[in-house]
Amino acid sequence: METENRPKLKLVTVETQPLDGDQTRVILRTSDGDMEGMFHSAEGNGGVIWVSGALGGFDGPSFGIFTVLSHELVSEGISSLRLNYRFPGEFDECVLDVLVAVDFLQQNRAANIALVGHSFGGAVAIQAGTMSHEVKTVVGLSSQTYGAHQVSKLSPRPLLLIHGSRDRNLPALCSQHIYEWAREPKELVIYQGSGHFLRECRDELHDLLKDWLIAKLR
Repeated sequence: METENRPKLKLVTVETQPLDGDQTRVILRTSDGDMEGMFHSAEGNGGVIWVSGALGGFDGPSFGIFTVLSHELVSEGISSLRLNYRFPGEFDECVLDVLVAVDFLQQNRAANIALVGHSFGGAVAIQAGTMSHEVKTVVGLSSQTYGAHQVSKLSPRPLLLIHGSRDRNLPALCSQHIYEWAREPKELVIYQGSGHFLRECRDELHDLLKDWLIAKLR
């Protein structure tokens, strides 16, 4: 990927605005533009970065599952950063955004970090994971194949791929191809009857993601 040959995007400063509950709005000011995030701080040393599709956003698929799990994981000692891209849809730039977010979580006690991405963001998470030793696991939801071809470099860190059998945006074959390219440890879950946004399997997806992240980050 072109990203590997680019100068590192640097986190310059962080602006914060506490919101209700356990979340804080953060502006990550970098050496090439700003990105916004919703940070959920926890006492433990685990952290999750959640990234959405090509249009960006904070909530994720399956009725805002990124937001729901970010709140729930705080009580498990796992922090979360729901990240919005500087330049949505620009793959290499979005990968750099995630690497800056890794730096941010490290500065906030997180030594064990997971990346979770949906659609376009699934490939972003995979590529960023291959470029950061701080990343301990990667989860791709309804992932695209573009940008995921170096997935084998994640090993020996575990990879979880999730897809719906009725995805008409990106067919389940996308995650199947990524699974074939990846090395162990890896796991592929296909939810029968679910579409691209995984609404039909919301409860099962919630439990799988929560259990996976707790197990891999503790």
